[in-house]
Amino acid sequence: MVPRLIDPRSLRWKVAAGVAAATCATALGIGILVHRTTEDRAMSIGRGNAIEALDTAKAEFRGEQPVRDPSGPGYEVGGDLPDELLERLEAAAGDTAVTWYDTRYPLQGPRMWAAEHVDGSALGASVDMGAEQRSLQALDRHMRYAALAILAVVVPLTVLAAELVLRRLRRVAGTARRIRRGDLDARTRARGRDEIGEISAAVDLMADALQERLRGEQRFTADVAHELRTPVAGLVTSASLLPESEATELVQDRVRVLRGLVDDLLEISRLDAGAEEADLQEVPLGELVTESVRRTGLATEVVVRGDPVAETDPRRLDRVLTNLVVNAHRHGAPPVRVTVDGTTIAVRDHGPGFPPDLLDHGPQRFRTGAVERGHGHGLGLTIAEGQSAVIGARLTLANAGGPGGTEGDDADGGSGGLATLELPAPAGT
Repeated sequence: MVPRLIDPRSLRWKVAAGVAAATCATALGIGILVHRTTEDRAMSIGRGNAIEALDTAKAEFRGEQPVRDPSGPGYEVGGDLPDELLERLEAAAGDTAVTWYDTRYPLQGPRMWAAEHVDGSALGASVDMGAEQRSLQALDRHMRYAALAILAVVVPLTVLAAELVLRRLRRVAGTARRIRRGDLDARTRARGRDEIGEISAAVDLMADALQERLRGEQRFTADVAHELRTPVAGLVTSASLLPESEATELVQDRVRVLRGLVDDLLEISRLDAGAEEADLQEVPLGELVTESVRRTGLATEVVVRGDPVAETDPRRLDRVLTNLVVNAHRHGAPPVRVTVDGTTIAVRDHGPGFPPDLLDHGPQRFRTGAVERGHGHGLGLTIAEGQSAVIGARLTLANAGGPGGTEGDDADGGSGGLATLELPAPAGT
């Protein structure tokens, strides 16, 4: 996973990139405007200086004043003028003076020319524009440095400002994840009145509604189980008094199933209410698992590696293992294998595997997930998951040999359900 701070997909960097792009666009627009304004001003001053030089050249050409430069006159006449300047002069009407910016010789620097017809001859004078060009280049360079300095300040400030917003969004996301994990008391408790505050308030309202609905369902489950307990106990007693017959055996079997269902509902109601507490103690895990599997009366292979020891509640662990093994036989297919490796217990069957809906959303009461997994009330895995949480273990469901699962240690590979129970390691290990 890419660290959040350097993840380019983070909203922090998208905001920073947007602000940086806007800053660059603004700096570019201002830079172009200043560049062109300064360039136009330099060209205007250069034309004025060229016209003044031309006026001086006309006076020298006509002999009205002596030539100031001992090396020669400061003007050109006729064919000595640049062709582009002559073309402009020919295109001009009458004795109008024309100007031309000469960039033919980059090493010598640009010049501004002014020319006019004087006494039938084309007369022109030029002034050096190198200083103006260097000033314009220096201006562009300084504007680039200023833009970089602004970016160096704006981007970190933008990242910091975005972090303040993202921290609130992460708080909302964290609250949603806590609710998803079963913490129905989690709330954002945001106080802002902006859009993030609205999202936070909506999440809190959703959590309140969800909590009330779930508590209503839990109360209903507990009430139904308690109300059924007395009449079911009477049915058990009555069924035991019936004369022996095939019909009696059928009735007694159905009564036992009904009694088990009521007991499961009562256990789920206690788990929902958080009334269960673990009695932790160090136990030899291999012996405990072997005995729990033996009491199920189902043909199950047990593989224990070494002499693992775990700190757990043996009664609740027995309940979890019993439900997993019974579920594997009821909804899977033989052979069923239980492997104990350290503090990890794996229950593997060779049936059709767990349905995708169960793998995505976890066990749900009164849902078995798929017809090919067999029929049932969907309470066994729900109780196993709840009791695992009470003893501090983690129960994960996957399909062996397929997506989300592993081949494990089965030589035959294939598919099938794989339930893995990871117990906490004993203290001091």
